[in-house]
Amino acid sequence: MKIKLNGDESLIPVKITPPENGVPEVVVVTGASAGVGRAVVRRFAQERSRIVLVARGIEGLEGARDDVEKLGGQAIICRGDIADPETSARAAREAEENFGPIDVWVNNATTSVFSLIKEMTPDEFKRVTEVTYLGFVYGTMAALRRMLPRDRGTIVQVGSALAYRSIPLQSAYCASKHAIQGFTESLRSELIHDDSNVRVTMVNLPGVNTPQFSWNKSRLPRHPMPAPPIYQPEIMAEAIHYAAHADRRDMVIGYPALVAIYGNKAFPGVGDWYLGETGYESQMTDQPVDPERPNNLWDPVEGDRGSHGIFDDQAHSFSPQAWANMHPALTLLAGAGLAASAGLLWASVRQKHGS
Repeated sequence: MKIKLNGDESLIPVKITPPENGVPEVVVVTGASAGVGRAVVRRFAQERSRIVLVARGIEGLEGARDDVEKLGGQAIICRGDIADPETSARAAREAEENFGPIDVWVNNATTSVFSLIKEMTPDEFKRVTEVTYLGFVYGTMAALRRMLPRDRGTIVQVGSALAYRSIPLQSAYCASKHAIQGFTESLRSELIHDDSNVRVTMVNLPGVNTPQFSWNKSRLPRHPMPAPPIYQPEIMAEAIHYAAHADRRDMVIGYPALVAIYGNKAFPGVGDWYLGETGYESQMTDQPVDPERPNNLWDPVEGDRGSHGIFDDQAHSFSPQAWANMHPALTLLAGAGLAASAGLLWASVRQKHGS
């Protein structure tokens, strides 16, 4: 089945499935109007979920609501700035007043500035931190106030490989993602101490083809781009939906994210050198960009941008690593089969040479 979804030109294949146990989940998604958040909204809508859409841009929010309804779910709009704690508090109230107890809260809203540190302003650092880090804190607090008394619910933090390995030209964003990772570890330990059934999980993403590269504030001489290889947001949405229902502490999506995180643990100095040499060019196309283009740092950019950015021709629609991560039993079985086959082949070779 294919449905024309708002904000994206292509027909996107979807599989609409009934909710488990016949009871639709209640979900809150921040940054729901575009990019990964928009793809997440669509993925939950395929399960007939009832979703509260949180973002600033009304056109994107209305497009997301239309997507949800086309896919069989229900949605209400909660327009507001996630840097204001009242936005998350209001989203929680509206979720429970309209749909019932919140099952899943997805913290996803971010903003960034592509710039050298020496050219950043204090206000820019503050703004990115308030949205990209404190927005997650406020969302988590709003979710906990509802989930802890019931002793159930899941909070999904949409993280990044940059939470573990920073890159040049995005210092404020990287620092905020590092802060989310540290905050989430503290929360996880407290939930364990309290023997709580509320879960928190973090999904760390690679470079994704989203509209942010066309609307984040930039001082780069050429158009910003995600460091390749680039992946489509639907892969991330599938992983986030999976993480919301699997007993996983965290997840790393995409082979590049895996290399960045674990490579940095082993050889951080190599990462510093490599990114110093390659990290500038890998984040820019060869196309010029208007330094005065509209950006979403302080106010939303007009229009419904959908989930995809401008890099469809470069973006992968499938990640073997992500698939394996979400199918651990099948991956283990396949690995055991390969090991057994290799063992039999080795035994056969030895027997042949020994005879």
